[in-house]
Amino acid sequence: MKQKTNWRSKSLLFLAFSAVAIACQTRHQDTSIGQVADSSWAMLPFLKVDSVNPVLHPGVNSFFCPILKQQVSWEEKDVFNPAAVVRDGKVFLLYRAEDNLGKFAGTSRIGLAISEDGLHFAKMKEPVLYPDNDSLKTTEWEGGCEDPRIVESEDGSYVMTYTAYDGTTARLLIATSPDLIHWTKHGVALQGKHRNTWSKSGAIVARQDESRILATKIDGKFWMYFGDTDLFIATSNDLIHWTALEENGNLKSVLRPRKGYFDSRLVESGPYALLRETGILLIYNSMNLDIGGDTRLAGSSYSVGQALFDRSDPSHLINRLENNFLKPDRPYELSGQINQVCFAEGLVPFDGKWFLYYGTADSKIAVAVKN
Repeated sequence: MKQKTNWRSKSLLFLAFSAVAIACQTRHQDTSIGQVADSSWAMLPFLKVDSVNPVLHPGVNSFFCPILKQQVSWEEKDVFNPAAVVRDGKVFLLYRAEDNLGKFAGTSRIGLAISEDGLHFAKMKEPVLYPDNDSLKTTEWEGGCEDPRIVESEDGSYVMTYTAYDGTTARLLIATSPDLIHWTKHGVALQGKHRNTWSKSGAIVARQDESRILATKIDGKFWMYFGDTDLFIATSNDLIHWTALEENGNLKSVLRPRKGYFDSRLVESGPYALLRETGILLIYNSMNLDIGGDTRLAGSSYSVGQALFDRSDPSHLINRLENNFLKPDRPYELSGQINQVCFAEGLVPFDGKWFLYYGTADSKIAVAVKN
């Protein structure tokens, strides 16, 4: 996510310069897309379930860290930014959790919680994906494994995109699993010259098949939106190795911040991108500028929007909501590790509804539901 925990606070200067650059780039940008009155293509409305929110809190679970060689309370500081999957009639929530240790005062690991009703969750005691003494240690330590997003492949296995942070660079990585518990790491997603480029937040294009969300090829390739300033796009033949599309030698931007809007400072992928009849629906996260953004929102606040891309050309933006549909306005969203944050990463069809799981103030997890 954003300039998040650990590395987020370390990169405020970088983002300050980025904000200036974005404001300059978007000042003369055509913002007609997103001002179209017809929003029938969008997935609306989502209502926060106040009776249960937040649905996940930090806890006391511990495990033996293979790098530190000691017991670690791996989720005692914060839990946030979850992916979600429906399996065997239950909702599986894969969430980011932080401890209180190390130079970042919090290494990230990915835990698993399971629910019968999508609202009340039981956590597994140990994380399911974490930095280890493996070939990716130098990439994942000691910032950790962050912000999972998940789709299912046709063969029934699961593909996770997640962010690894080594203290200098955030990189988008891939892992696969047959059961959501045992994961195989495949390393950095982007191949070629962008292998060591700052990259995050991979949202793979997928279709709905009842309760399953299946990665889907378009024009013979899988597609993925990624990024946390502009959004970029990449393609793959196998869901493991990805090639970023370029324009004039740079990453091809497919969604940009808009001056004066809720998404004025940056845009960042939400859950997977959903292939529908009207196009490819992408729920995305955004940050508001302190000056020059949406004056109805606090500066630096994170809220959630929706964009629509062409079914036959996933790089072509065809519509965009003018306003956010999820914003921080509850106490647990307004105050926490990072104030004023709603950050969506988990979306599942369950029990005849859509359940959207999101991080709140980088501290807890909540849910909003669309009937």
